[in-house]
Amino acid sequence: MEQPHVDPGLDLEDEIVRLKKERNAVILAHYYQESEIQELADFLGDSLALAQAARDTEAQTIVFCGVHFMAETAKILNPDRTVLLPDLDAGCSLASGCPADRFRAWRARHPGAVAVSYINCSAEVKAHSDIICTSSNAEAVIRSIPEDQQILFAPDANLGRWLIKQTGRDMLLWQGSCIVHETFSQRKLVELKSRHPRAQIIAHPECEEPVLAMADVIGSTTRLLRHAVESDHDEFIVATEPGIITQMHKAAPHKTYIPAPPQSNCACNECPFMRLNTLEKLYVCLRDGTPELTMPVELREAARRPIDRMLALS
Repeated sequence: MEQPHVDPGLDLEDEIVRLKKERNAVILAHYYQESEIQELADFLGDSLALAQAARDTEAQTIVFCGVHFMAETAKILNPDRTVLLPDLDAGCSLASGCPADRFRAWRARHPGAVAVSYINCSAEVKAHSDIICTSSNAEAVIRSIPEDQQILFAPDANLGRWLIKQTGRDMLLWQGSCIVHETFSQRKLVELKSRHPRAQIIAHPECEEPVLAMADVIGSTTRLLRHAVESDHDEFIVATEPGIITQMHKAAPHKTYIPAPPQSNCACNECPFMRLNTLEKLYVCLRDGTPELTMPVELREAARRPIDRMLALS
């Protein structure tokens, strides 16, 4: 979706606030959004917190500043509400790397196995899963499954390998990965650590094993934020999408936060899909009530069951 033409004389922040009231809308935003969008959000969080906020909202319109699978989750949980996404092209490499037809065929090869799907997947894959998880509750979800049950885990292999180490469960893993979290360079991380020997390395479990092996703390975006704020350390190397650093600075401005370096000299540690949402697109989305996310009733109802199982554990 191209950047819409917007009158440059408009105060977009004021217009968004006005339109939000006019439409009885709530803005949900992920930590990986641009800082300007984070500032306007009614609720800011990671995937689990946003799913819970979507379930609990009383607003008639949900504007989801995140990526497509997150807006789908909001619609699944709120069938009678309008769900808007500023840019429908805001996808996810994990979701696109796990097509529903291939996932169904994978499941069919392992009858009797419990299929656990990371929330970073399409509604179609959710509908063919037994339970959903996020990085915040994945360990609890895995531990809730009887030990004699085989587990299929999709689509993030890095998160799956970390969960195997945490829980001791033997799981079959779908070989998917996040294009952002796989860009972090172990070599550059070693160099960065040598220049900042007092810094703690904090990493998201979607990172690859060599990066996780160097991490002092591994956890969901929310856990990394909480640790950075509450820890006695005052310097952190942050191995996840750098959008979270906005909230780290707000909560503990006296501390130092250093984005973990990608393999090349680029901005590829920023999620290109998350960054498709802009202030201009958010304004136009609220102004025009589009693009709206819709889905068939049968798909929505099938996808809700494994999400409800996750939320009951959370």
